[in-house]
Amino acid sequence: MVLNYIWIAFFVIAFVVAVLRLLFLGDTEIFTAIMNSTFDSSKTAFEISLGLTGVLALWLGIMKIGENSGLINTLARFLSPVLCRLFPDIPKGHPVLGSIFMNMSANMLGLDNAATPMGLKAMKELQALNPQKDTASNPMIMFLVINTSGLIIIPISIMVYRAQLGAAQPTDVFIPILISTFISTLAGITAVSIAQKINLINKAILTLIGGLSLFFAGLIYLFTTLSRQEMGSYSTLIANLILFTIILLFIISGIRKKINVYDAFVEGAKEGFTTAVRIIPYLVAFLVGIAVFRTSGAMDYLINAIGYLVGLTGMDTSFVGALPTALMKSLSGSGANGLMIDTMKQMGPDSFVGRMSCVVRGASDTTFYILAVYFGSVGISKTRNAVTCGLIADFTGILAALLISYLFFF
Repeated sequence: MVLNYIWIAFFVIAFVVAVLRLLFLGDTEIFTAIMNSTFDSSKTAFEISLGLTGVLALWLGIMKIGENSGLINTLARFLSPVLCRLFPDIPKGHPVLGSIFMNMSANMLGLDNAATPMGLKAMKELQALNPQKDTASNPMIMFLVINTSGLIIIPISIMVYRAQLGAAQPTDVFIPILISTFISTLAGITAVSIAQKINLINKAILTLIGGLSLFFAGLIYLFTTLSRQEMGSYSTLIANLILFTIILLFIISGIRKKINVYDAFVEGAKEGFTTAVRIIPYLVAFLVGIAVFRTSGAMDYLINAIGYLVGLTGMDTSFVGALPTALMKSLSGSGANGLMIDTMKQMGPDSFVGRMSCVVRGASDTTFYILAVYFGSVGISKTRNAVTCGLIADFTGILAALLISYLFFF
């Protein structure tokens, strides 16, 4: 229901802004630009889905090998003590816990192409446990919010963009992003836990959070001892090595269990094709809404209004230049990347705003894109409080990114 209201709001606000621009600014091309954006974004949605088809087929094929060989069941049993605290409605040892872990691991390594298929696989398994097929279950909401909070250890793409644009130290945003995304994830999990009355004060969860905190601290220390070239090389090497190791591990597991690995892969790959087709309408709907809102100029007016109001309080307004990336991030990952790159081009990759836009981009993930794709893949129309909790994680991540950027770069 919330997605319905937001989607309608995109069009209504865009229409009002466009009419005002026509009447007061004489902008006779505004409606032409808006209509062109609807066609372009529809094409983009199809291209994204088409591009996902091969990746989905690959990773759902690999996951099917793991499922048939029993490896995912083994992972699920191993992770049950921790994940069952966050997902109390999932039966202990259920295979979906293994899929959830694989998705979270891929996200943390910045492996978006691997994370999405694994996430869609997990959503399908969660839907099988869902008694109300059109309504998001508690485990679905927790899983989606963890995804939208965007916990990431190695922000490879952002560092690559900075290097391409000539940043003196492309990796100087690494630690601020790491801290921001960790805070965003904690906020998201806390929001869902309060809504679902999940008790986080227990040995398993506290051990997990403490362990992750120590891990992040150690990782931060390790990367601060490396040069920028070494950091970029090691980040890419580690991520790709882990990814290929996972593929080999699943195949070897299938061989050990004497299953037909090839047939299992093909069976899973077929699911990848049907999933890619199923998400096209949901992607078209939201990308068109976002494009209309942005093309009308509503986004620019919103940013300028925020800057004006902040300026009235006497506070520093340097952060306003990074707000387009911050607000677009919840709507579109590619749009946020484009705004981040544009900010670095205009202001410089080593400027305060240029760096801040990178930290904001990495603080959390694209909430509405993830909700549209993941819920759309299993036909969920009633999202309950998933949007609210996801936006809480988003807002917290943005706020943390802004404050941490001031701390590190201002």
